[in-house]
Amino acid sequence: MHEIISFATIVLVVAGGLTIALTWSKLSERVPVPAAAFFLILGAILSDIFPALERHASIRTVERVVVVAVVIILFDGGMHIGWRRFRAAIVPITTLGFLGTFGTAAVIAGGCHLLLDLGWMTSGLIGAALAPTDPAVMFSVLGGHEVGGRTDTILEGESGANDPVGIALMLAMVQFATASNGSFLLVVREFVIATGVGLTIGIVAGRLLVPLMRIRLPSNGLYPLRTLAACGVVYGLASVAHGSGFLAVFVAGILVGDEQVPFKKEIESFHSSLASLAEIAAFGGLGLTIDLTFVGHDWLWLKGLVIALLLVLVARPLVAGLLLLPVRLDRGERIFLLWGGLKGAVPILLAAFAVLAKVDDARLIYSLVFVAVAFSVIVQGTTIPAAARRLGIPMRPIE
Repeated sequence: MHEIISFATIVLVVAGGLTIALTWSKLSERVPVPAAAFFLILGAILSDIFPALERHASIRTVERVVVVAVVIILFDGGMHIGWRRFRAAIVPITTLGFLGTFGTAAVIAGGCHLLLDLGWMTSGLIGAALAPTDPAVMFSVLGGHEVGGRTDTILEGESGANDPVGIALMLAMVQFATASNGSFLLVVREFVIATGVGLTIGIVAGRLLVPLMRIRLPSNGLYPLRTLAACGVVYGLASVAHGSGFLAVFVAGILVGDEQVPFKKEIESFHSSLASLAEIAAFGGLGLTIDLTFVGHDWLWLKGLVIALLLVLVARPLVAGLLLLPVRLDRGERIFLLWGGLKGAVPILLAAFAVLAKVDDARLIYSLVFVAVAFSVIVQGTTIPAAARRLGIPMRPIE
């Protein structure tokens, strides 16, 4: 009986959270606060009020849940963008996704070392964690709107491209921090292998997935499930081959996005709904791993705000502004792209890698990244529609 009641409690909490999420999605039409912010903060508050929640939701467990969630979100985001849209903005997407990730990580690392007097290794890990933008928040904020010009394609494409790059960079940095004879060449080698293998498997998988999706199945409901299974296979193959599984699923999603296959609308609807659920699970779970008492200790939250302002007001405008100079954009579009570099679940996931690897100052890194992400989701995510109106960017809600 105790086991039944215990499991029923878990079902109640999960189902109740999902119900609140769906209700919040309706309220967000009037209150433009991303659902991700609500669940991230709610999870953090609940874990402090009910410590048992934090014990059940260990960082390792949440890390695995978030990895699955990011895989689903990246594949859905790739299908949403499609090859035609991606190709039209391939230059800004690739430059921001690759060079922008390294540039942002370097600026944040330098700022953390100079302004907060943190060690270079700790600063570098914070920079690598906060460098990529987040597809979950980006697709959530922009997905329900029709945005004029190429800005939405650039922001969504960047968030999909720089996540695999950021994850590969962070894993290489963690290996460098924990290796007894680590070197900068080790970081470069691991990054090149991960991105190269991931890109190759993603392209091959995307080409093979299209004819597979055209094979008839006995039931209509099996078509979305087949695509979901294929997504898991792509991620698993790339990861086992020491590549970036995240990059592989994103590329595969882009390549199948424009293809005409049986029950395409049903497949897209299924993956879109699953991605929304994955966003809720990722942010709620990550919130449970945050210790707000520790964040409030020794003015740690203020240091996190300094990093957030450094990221928003210095790193993003400097790095992205320089990389976007050759791109033909009007002034409003350029400013909108600089303000739209939202952070979210992926940076916290990257900080979790540092905690699981037991690097020095891992708890400090995790808490600082959480504060910076919370600021980005709440402040930047909430003001995106207002910024679009102020800058003359056409942006209207769509069903």
